[in-house]
Amino acid sequence: MWWMILIQMCADMTGAEVSVNTVCRMTVLNLSFAACGFLGIYHLGAVESFLCHGNKLLASLRACAGASAGALVAAVMITAPDKLEHCKDFTYRFAESVRQQHFGALTPGHNFMLTLREGIEEILPGDAHNLATDCLHVSITHSKSGKNHVVSRFTSREELIQALMASSFVPVYAGLTPVEFRGQKWMDGGLSDSLPVLPIGRTITVSPFAGIQDVCPIHTGHFNTQIRLANMNMMFSVENIRRLNQALFPPSPAACRLSVKKVLMTQ
Repeated sequence: MWWMILIQMCADMTGAEVSVNTVCRMTVLNLSFAACGFLGIYHLGAVESFLCHGNKLLASLRACAGASAGALVAAVMITAPDKLEHCKDFTYRFAESVRQQHFGALTPGHNFMLTLREGIEEILPGDAHNLATDCLHVSITHSKSGKNHVVSRFTSREELIQALMASSFVPVYAGLTPVEFRGQKWMDGGLSDSLPVLPIGRTITVSPFAGIQDVCPIHTGHFNTQIRLANMNMMFSVENIRRLNQALFPPSPAACRLSVKKVLMTQ
């Protein structure tokens, strides 16, 4: 269970036995959600578990961070946790709309980013930028230099939406023109830092790829070879290769729902 992981982490740091209450008192916590495309449904399952079972730990939550789909889920947790079911329904519909295209999101004429923006517009409240400032950290990548930048202050709801859109723009897959944000062009944060770790407090990492993250699927392969992709370690395995494919070419809605159930069952 994820809360047992947190207790063990604090025990490792202090060399003493600790309880959930002790964790809450001694540690400033952050959550970081990995870039993962349509496997963001895994993150939504994790968020549901945190909201249902982690009241004491969430009381110590300072901020949420993420890249791409991870940034979108982090935004939901910070600004609209009451819209979690709405967000899951949108993800199922979005995935199915991409599946119906002959070449997925790459199908000529399919406007991936427009559909994404419509979903973000539906979910974010009017004061989302106020709720997100200093509490939401969005990883984005400069389109020319390839350097990473993490945005945490937003002057308007529209600026927050632009940052989330920029963090989710995968070149070619989502279109040909990077997203403009504050006068510059940006693209998917997962290309430069797919799992941002914040400098203050303890950042709990969440990923749908089996690896060394705090919350992730259990590795069931025979080999323990790791690969590092844009600041995220994952196991080199058949399962993770399949998951990488599903991130861009989503599974059926039934498979997405099963993914959420698996997360909830393991918490």
